[in-house]
Amino acid sequence: MRYLTVMKCPFCGHPEDKVVDSRESKEGEAIRRRRECLSCEKRFTTYERIDEIPYLVVKKDGRREKFDRQKLLNGLLKACEKRPVSMGKLEALINESEAYVAESPERERSTTELGQFLMERLKNLDKVAYVRFASVYLDFKDIKEFMSELKDLLKAK
Repeated sequence: MRYLTVMKCPFCGHPEDKVVDSRESKEGEAIRRRRECLSCEKRFTTYERIDEIPYLVVKKDGRREKFDRQKLLNGLLKACEKRPVSMGKLEALINESEAYVAESPERERSTTELGQFLMERLKNLDKVAYVRFASVYLDFKDIKEFMSELKDLLKAK
């Protein structure tokens, strides 16, 4: 439950004011309000913004990072380079990934969970893109591990 705090006049501390003018900021990210104190009649400005709580990814070393759509897109673009995967499909994949992180009760997912989620979808979208993504994401230690993944992929056909 959220509690509303009383806005006090910055000049006299009186808890009541009236809004004289409201307008959206240039960027459209806030509402600027001119207020007038009902006690001392001085005017002051307030800004209303939507308080965004970021989605986070938890790195393997435990660090938390804000979910970054652009970073994810860059990785997917590399995996899908010269492949018949449209930007629309990549955008849909990024949207699904963001929703996957958002639906977590803690608003965060480990990079391991997110990587597995992406690999499952890439496997259905484009096998070559999947192998490219997996080769970076899974960080194969040697060629045997890589070949084993390729053989599993071929068996799944």
